[in-house]
Order: sequence, then structure tokens, then C-alpha cells
Amino acid sequence: MNDDEPPHTGRPRTLLRSLTPDLTPWRASRDFRYLWTSGCVTSFGSFLTYVAVPMQIKELTDSSFAVGLIGAVELVPLIVFGLWGGALADALDRRRLVLRSEAGLGLLTGLLLLNALLPHPVLWPIYLVAALVAACDGLQRPALDSLLPRIVPHQHLTAAFALKSLYHNVASVAGPALAGVVVAFSGVQTAYALDVLTFAVSLLLLVRIRAVPPPIGAERPSVRAVLTGVRYAWSRKDLLGTYAIDLCAMLFAFPVAVFPFLASELGADWALGPMYAASAAGALLVGATSGWASRIHRHGRLLVAAAVGWGAAMTLAGLSGNVWVVLLGLALAGGADEISGLARSTMWNQSIPDEVRGRMAGVELLSFSVGPQLGQVRAGTMAGLLGARAAVWTGGLACVAAVLAVAAALPRLLAYDDRTDPHTAAVRAEHERTAREAAAPA
Repeated sequence: MNDDEPPHTGRPRTLLRSLTPDLTPWRASRDFRYLWTSGCVTSFGSFLTYVAVPMQIKELTDSSFAVGLIGAVELVPLIVFGLWGGALADALDRRRLVLRSEAGLGLLTGLLLLNALLPHPVLWPIYLVAALVAACDGLQRPALDSLLPRIVPHQHLTAAFALKSLYHNVASVAGPALAGVVVAFSGVQTAYALDVLTFAVSLLLLVRIRAVPPPIGAERPSVRAVLTGVRYAWSRKDLLGTYAIDLCAMLFAFPVAVFPFLASELGADWALGPMYAASAAGALLVGATSGWASRIHRHGRLLVAAAVGWGAAMTLAGLSGNVWVVLLGLALAGGADEISGLARSTMWNQSIPDEVRGRMAGVELLSFSVGPQLGQVRAGTMAGLLGARAAVWTGGLACVAAVLAVAAALPRLLAYDDRTDPHTAAVRAEHERTAREAAAPA
């Protein structure tokens, strides 16, 4: 401390550093900057479409079941192409996979735009494009997720994920809020058109990332390679617990499909945009104060506590008839989900070896994508039977019970500690070896 500095000024500064995001990955990695900026742009546009699609289906059918069905048509493509995409990510250049799938997603959004521009838009192409988008996303996400550990040092992975989630949450707040205004005044066509533009910008950024070739001796993509990844996931009961808990949380307590009906049930149609944005706002608050996350070591315990908090907050949102309390519950749920995501991603990125990282990212994609798809079907069906509010609070209670049951059945999850975990130690040593080789003179 400087002699002229007041004696207690160090504490506020330390507290401030512990709350503000760690920007080290941004400063240290050029490729991370391009990847982060690309994700920021395309995520913002994708949330426009994320809101516009259910709104368009509601306008065409006025059916909560039809809105929830969007999750069902995405389910099989996500499962098949998510697992296959993981095998491809371990065998091919991950950057090239990301680029090609990003172009495919942009073209598919263009098809949604063309359908919306018809004098009488047709329902079935929306479901078809949704299935194809799920397939493209399944191919891209394993490569995208397994790209991060290759361009960011091992010790900065938690900070990198926190920065990545920060733009996602900003887009989650701004995207739905803007989509509500755009759809109301300009129609879904404008939302789709803006999304197409963001994909074009994203491609211009991604093309500047350096190639990321597969590890030496990488296994060729095949059904056998996929099964090798699944067997590895099954052998790691701590990782299995992360997948199971996330699946339970999304299956039982992901009510996004019924938000249009929940707003109507509460007599507050104006609240639809804020409902989509509330959970992201809570997550954004946690992400913007995530400096503490890099000092956590017991990530399994953190994950369980956060998932219980997610379910409890959704229960509050469903039980309340006051729209402001509903929005508060959704915001609290979003904060809990952000903490859960930090815990999961840290465990995955710190402890999974690079040679199976793509395939494990495919398994991870299923755990945090299949759950929401099934959750939309569950929420839509329950809303049709019991009403939108009941669909939300019953799911929240079921989530809490299921998470506690998984934690009791898989004690290795609660025992995970990155200071003593042998898998994490092995991955850390490999990263250090690779860094030394890269720094050594030719």
C-alpha cells in the first residue's frame, strides 16, 4: 500500500475486484475477443427470433399446445446431431465447423423471413425450420464449446465463461425487449430480417479466428467414437450429476412457452417482453458481479444449491398473482441459473481432456438443450390442463424435489473439489505442457 493512501482504501478495492468480471481472457487472447464479439452479435439477433417464433405461432393458432410443440420438433435433431457434432468436433478443425454451421443458421433464418413475408404465412415451414435449426445448432455447439479451452489458458476458463455468459445475458434482456417492440410495430418479418443481418456480421468476425486443428491421433467420427464419449460421460459420476441436475431443472421448471398465456392470465399483456427479459436480467446481475467465481472450488455443491434456488424461484413466480412478484421470481431464477451455469461449465472445462472434449460437449448440449425442449412441451401441456400459473409453480416444486434426489443419488457431485480432483489435475498438467512447448524456441 502507498504510504499516502488512507489505511482502509485497500478493502473497498479488493471488494470491487471480487465483484467485477475478470477481463484477463479478453486481454490475453485475440481469438477469444473475436469469438466473444461474434457471440455477442449473433446472440442478440437470435433472441429476436426466439421471441418472434412463438409469437407467430400464437398468432396463427392461438394454441398453447402448438407453441409448446416447437420443443418437440427440435428434440430428435438435437439428440442426433448434437452427439454427431461432438464426434466431428474431436476429429476436424473446430473453427471450420463453427463457420459452416453459422452460415447454415443464417440461411435458415432467411427462410423464416421469406415465409413471414407471404400474404398468408404457413405454419408447417416454421416447424420444419425449427427442426433444421436444432440440427445445425447440434453440429455447431460442441465445436463452439470445445473451442474455448483451446484458445483460453486453463486458469482463466471460469472467467472466460463468465464473460461469455455476460453478453448472452445482455442479449437476453435487450433482445426480447426489442423483439416485443419490433413485433408489435413492424411484425415478425423485421425481427427475422435483423437476425439475418447479425449472422452476416458474426461470420465476418469468426473467419478471423485462427484454425483449431484436432489433437494428434484424433479418433475418426463414427458411431463408435460417439459411444466412446458416452461411456466416458457415464464413467464420471460427478459429470453425470451435472447433466442430470440441469435436465431436471429445465424439464420441470422451464415455462417460457407459456409466457404469452401467463401474461394474459394475469391481465398484463404488456408484461410479455419483461417476462422474457426478467430471468436474463437476474443472470446479467450475477454475471456482472462474477469476480468471486474464480475463487470457488466446490462447484458440485454450488450447482446443487443454485438448481434448488432456480426451482424455488419458479415456484414463487407461479404461485403469485401479482405480475411484479412474478417478474421478481423470474429474475431470481435467472440469477440462480447463471450461478448453476458457472459451476457446470467450470467443472466441464477444467476436468475433461481435449481428446474427448468435443464429444462431451455434445453430451452437454443434450443436457442443457433437450431439457428446455421437453420443458416447453411439459409447460404447454400443463397450461392447457391446469392453466399457465399452475404449470409454472408445479414445475418449480418438482424441480426442487428432483434436484435433491439427484444430489443424494450421486455423492461424487457434492464431493467435487478442483484442488484435489485427479481429472482436473491431469488436464491442468496437459495445458501447462502445451503452453511450455508453444513458448519454447523453435
